[in-house]
Amino acid sequence: MGYDEVQQAASWLQSRTQKRPTAAVILGSGLGSVVDAMEDKEVFAYADIPGFPKTQLKGHAGRLILGRIGGQTVAAMQGRFHYYEGLGMQAVTFPIYVLRALGVERLIVTNACGGINRDFVPGDLMLITDHLNLTGLNPLIGENDDRLGPRFPDMTEAYSRRLLALAEQTAGELGLECRRGVYAFFTGPCFETAAEIRALAVLGADAVGMSTVPEVVVANYLGMEVLGVACITNMATGIAPEKHSHEAVLEIANRSAARLAELLCRLLAK
Repeated sequence: MGYDEVQQAASWLQSRTQKRPTAAVILGSGLGSVVDAMEDKEVFAYADIPGFPKTQLKGHAGRLILGRIGGQTVAAMQGRFHYYEGLGMQAVTFPIYVLRALGVERLIVTNACGGINRDFVPGDLMLITDHLNLTGLNPLIGENDDRLGPRFPDMTEAYSRRLLALAEQTAGELGLECRRGVYAFFTGPCFETAAEIRALAVLGADAVGMSTVPEVVVANYLGMEVLGVACITNMATGIAPEKHSHEAVLEIANRSAARLAELLCRLLAK
């Protein structure tokens, strides 16, 4: 993945649509229904966009949708890519580079994740304040291209304080309760062990998942403003009495989708 490949994908999209999005949303497992609120939609399959990987994960439609929400031109990724699918980190984050090349300045990332904070319950929405990456993986490893971003990007405000405050204000207007917390990134595809969850709790993590962090790192590298919203779909290993399943995760995510869609639409309108 390089500058030329990013420009090729962006040019391919620009030649097929007049829409120029300034905001984008990445929709996690079971959360694809947010696109129902979009108007004047144009749909592009990931498989058709040059350079885009392919996703086969259940709950991820694999489509880039351009449309309007609340007067804003928005790009929505209905489904994302994961390292555990056998993709390299640069492939996982390639769409973020393309979104930036299209003109996107603000990125909202959503996900379905496991709760570590014992005050949380499945179905809660959590605004991400920071993250932990203990995988040893970083999508920026390798030769840097200064046309894209700096060699050593700052991560002081990986999640925009301005957007976080706006999200809390908006949730209050809608009567939605949103938690705050730190998101920990594990590669997956297996759910974490009870010992790993105990360690993460000691380190200050409130939730754990298998996505989001690589995209947020690249978005910051590219100078984008980021908001993260996590859907707590289950309590993590050692906290939940039952074993985990992807089907159960999708069920809770689907139940939370309406509240999340309402929050996102009102946010984008602002």
